[in-house]
Amino acid sequence: MRPVLILLSFFFLFNGASGQPMFKSADDVTVGAARLDAYKNMLHEGTVGVVANHTSMIGDTHFVDYLLDQSVAVRKVFAPEHGFRGKADAGEKVESGKDAKTGLPIVSLYGSHKKPTAEDLAGIETMFFDIQDVGARFYSYISTMTYVMEACAEHNVPLIVLDRPNPNGFYVDGPMLKPGYESFVGLLPIPVVHGMTVGELATMINEEGWLSDGVKCNLTVVTCEGYAHDDIYVLPVKPSPNLPTMNSILLYPSLCFFEGTTFSVGRGTDTPFEVFGHPNMSVGSHMFVPKPNEGAKHPKHEGVPCLGWDLSEIGGKRVQEKQTIILDWMVNAYRDFPQKDKFFLENGFFDKLAGSDLLRKQIISGMSAEEIRSSWQPELATFKAKRSQYLLYP
Repeated sequence: MRPVLILLSFFFLFNGASGQPMFKSADDVTVGAARLDAYKNMLHEGTVGVVANHTSMIGDTHFVDYLLDQSVAVRKVFAPEHGFRGKADAGEKVESGKDAKTGLPIVSLYGSHKKPTAEDLAGIETMFFDIQDVGARFYSYISTMTYVMEACAEHNVPLIVLDRPNPNGFYVDGPMLKPGYESFVGLLPIPVVHGMTVGELATMINEEGWLSDGVKCNLTVVTCEGYAHDDIYVLPVKPSPNLPTMNSILLYPSLCFFEGTTFSVGRGTDTPFEVFGHPNMSVGSHMFVPKPNEGAKHPKHEGVPCLGWDLSEIGGKRVQEKQTIILDWMVNAYRDFPQKDKFFLENGFFDKLAGSDLLRKQIISGMSAEEIRSSWQPELATFKAKRSQYLLYP
């Protein structure tokens, strides 16, 4: 039986209300990689490269192993942040090497080498992309996909994106990324929650001319079956070390902003991205102590008790009900923090996550969460109209 990330009690709680997005399990959806008939004619036309990680599963079988079982000539595996097996810390350099199981060469696309080179692509006649995304602009797998699309376009390598559902695909919200704030945690002019699958987003990137120098990729998208945008897809495999539950995945777009502040979001605990707090807070109802663990070798405030809030019971439910980023947590944390000049990190990471300096300035000025969200609406309306042209699912 495939592992399911979500607790049954959580599942029943969330699926109890009408008119809200409903959970759908991996057994209800056929991912693109599992639809062999849709791409089998492309498999034996030469050697292939695969952009994949630990989420690239067809049931209990990894996509790379599946291709090898089909006698496909897999030449290289390209690995994103966290590595091919998904064990590395966020931000940790991922080394190239060989896969211990298959012996295939692994090319890291994280660290200083984010885009495949001509040498990387030498001998590859078709590239596959099969990675589970979580639907937030700052989740780096879509930046990896963008760079792979550019490289494939520049070196005339067809790219096949095997689509997977977006667990946060039931809403669109957040500030847009502004020119000059592009980074690996924000490469595209889209809102924080874009509401698109990787296949839909790849098509949008291609057709909107967002690749460097306006190049266009020879792109094929193999769609999922059984998925709709009002579904919340329950991931059968955790997408990265610090998103181990469906609650953390639903909270990630709201809580990731804290990564650009002095606050901890629970890295180094059993509930990453389900709590937030700080050693110097005097308000809050939850105490936690970050300690080194898998995916967090040196967590923020390591070994120091942090006071804050536990959202493991109600946070994801609130996202499902509101179908928005929950900005109140950030606004209230800044309001209650005693050292406001030290709230935002000096390295500018908050602005990279937000896509500009505007959100930081709005929080400092004392604007409410609703006033800030209202300021996003004109640009979100424009984006939604553009997005509608590229949707592949109802």
